Amino acid sequence: MWAIKKIIDLVLYGNFWIAAGALMLALQTQYILTGITEWNAVTGFVFCSTWLLYALHRIVGILRLKDFLDIERYGVIARFRHHIIIYAVIAGLGTAWCFFQMPFRVQVAAVLPSFFSLAYVLPFFGKQRRLRDFNQIKIYLVALVWAWVTVVLPIVEAEIDFNTSHVLMYFERTLFVFAITLPFDIRDLNVDRHSKVSTIPAKIGVKKSNYLGLILLGLGLALVLINTYLGFYSSAICISLLISFISTGFLVRLSSPDRHDYFYSGLMDGTMVLQGALVCITAYYLLS
Repeated sequence: MWAIKKIIDLVLYGNFWIAAGALMLALQTQYILTGITEWNAVTGFVFCSTWLLYALHRIVGILRLKDFLDIERYGVIARFRHHIIIYAVIAGLGTAWCFFQMPFRVQVAAVLPSFFSLAYVLPFFGKQRRLRDFNQIKIYLVALVWAWVTVVLPIVEAEIDFNTSHVLMYFERTLFVFAITLPFDIRDLNVDRHSKVSTIPAKIGVKKSNYLGLILLGLGLALVLINTYLGFYSSAICISLLISFISTGFLVRLSSPDRHDYFYSGLMDGTMVLQGALVCITAYYLLS
């Protein structure tokens, strides 16, 4: 059991799992657009840049939250900090290499979300503040940037003209990421209170935040059905997304401040991996 826990901690707190989630969502979009998935400069950039940003987030965060090292996840991150620094260097090199291998049009599309992502984790603002330290900003920023990176970049790479279905898919992804980010704000209520950051759960409470997450997933499902009606999604893709959204809803409903971090960093982040796998694998076999 000790060895299994070590492996789980490495995967979660070494930021491999969250990077895998970003990769799977990008591959999902790639599959929907082209019917194939491939590891290339764009998907490599999505994986490596996510790995880098969350490594930087861990490094900066642990320096600012020394009062919370008695909480298990922060203690684990503190013990892994030297590993995380090494991972950040490796991820940074991978990000740079993939960026310069991408077509120029994708590089341009990646500049703005890259800036916001760096400003989210690094203290660029006065009083050593990051974008995540401003009230109410972080969850909107996370949802919009994740949707941009995992939806817009693959569209730009494929040289496809944007249409209504692409816009609907962007907002569907935004709603999904917003819904699974709300539980992390529930988990971090005490930390955000210590940092004097106001979040949605702090404003409306845990129960209403859970219901809000379910409403957002419901709206996302409505967009899935619209895109299916428009013929953009096949019935197989629609079924895969329905399974993803419904199963995610069960997890969102169970979110509470006292749950173990494996629930959040493992299961909740894993909903992105699940959704990508359902679309890329299940839909493939149903269509073949």
